[in-house]
Parts: sequence; C-alpha cells; structure tokens
Amino acid sequence: MAGPTVTEDYLKAIWNAREWSDDPVTNSVLASRLGLSPSSVSELVRKLADRGLVTHARYGSVELTDEGRRVALATVRKHRLVETFLVDYLGYDWADVHDEAEVLEHAVSDTFIERLAEKLGHPTHDPHGDPIPTAAGDLPTVAQVPLAQVDEGAVVTVARVSDDDPDLLRHLREVGIDIGTTVTLAARRPAAGVVELTAGDQAVALGLPAAETILTEVAQP
Repeated sequence: MAGPTVTEDYLKAIWNAREWSDDPVTNSVLASRLGLSPSSVSELVRKLADRGLVTHARYGSVELTDEGRRVALATVRKHRLVETFLVDYLGYDWADVHDEAEVLEHAVSDTFIERLAEKLGHPTHDPHGDPIPTAAGDLPTVAQVPLAQVDEGAVVTVARVSDDDPDLLRHLREVGIDIGTTVTLAARRPAAGVVELTAGDQAVALGLPAAETILTEVAQP
C-alpha cells in the first residue's frame, strides 16, 4: 500500500493537472508529470481507487473522489503556504521554492500549517499567484486568460505563472515580469511561435508554450 507521502503526491498531481488543463488526466499524463513509468502509475492509481480516493475507468481519465479532493487540497494548501513562507521570510527566489516545498509539505502538521497561515496573515495566493485553498478547502474563482490567448493591443496584469519551469521564472524576473506586472500584448505571431509584449518600457518576446503558462487578468484602470 502507498505511504502517505506517495498518496499525497499522486492526489496533488491529479489536482494540479486539472488546474491547468481541461484535458482528461490519464495514467500517461500522471506518468509524465511525476517522472514515473506508466506501469508504476497504473498500479498506484488502482490502489488509490481501492481506497476510495480516485475513480478510474479502464483506459480512461482519473478523477478525484470527494475524499481524494480533500486530501489533495490539504496538501496543496501546505505546499503553497510553505512557498510563501520561504519567499517572504527566508528570502528565497520564486524560482527556487518548489522543490523545497515538495519536501516540507509532508513534514509539517496541520497545527503547524495553520499557525504558519496566521503568521503570514492568511495569504490568498502564493508567490506564483497560485490560489491557496482555505482550511475548509475553498478556492477563489477568478476569470483568467493565458497570455498566449490575449487579444493584440490588450493591456493585462500578470496574475499567475506556473512554477513547473524554474528557468522560465528566472527569465521573467530578468525581463521585469512578475505577479502584478502590467503588460501590453503588442503582437501574436503563431508562425514564429512567439508573442511580443511590452512591460514598462521593455519589449519582450516569449514563446507560445511559455505564454500559455502565464495567466492574466484585465488590467484595472
């Protein structure tokens, strides 16, 4: 039977995959996200299904049950609060906190994490703009559009950036793009695979795959 750390990692991976895509979460998707063989993932998913944490149709998608969702969101809450603490109190860069939080999220108790949340002032989002679930498992619902899909000429605010690629996070900081930065989509060039934008007085070109991992909201006047 999978231990608590492995169980939490799998359930969180399922949750995270659904956060960023409407595509079905299959065993192959999980294998890619977790860096494991499809056969290993299939066996673990079967065990999670036996415990009532996921549902899985043969050759179909993996879905969290209510209990699986509860465990996943509790783990996501720990992860994002730890990331916030590392940035706000220990001076970590936003590109360097994910792996640390992956370890620490399994080492802290629920009591510790609630005291940490209080110390941090009950933040609603982590350093990457990811929403932090409440202790009750609630999440805010806000309309956000990937930068790659923003209309040309639109002025938007960067609201969220995937933390899957530390190199991209470092590059965005280098070109002056952070959570809360206002940017103008100057041009979308599908043939070249890039979008061109301005952030302040700086012109920036980003590949379309990178621009898909940056979520934006309409800039407030």
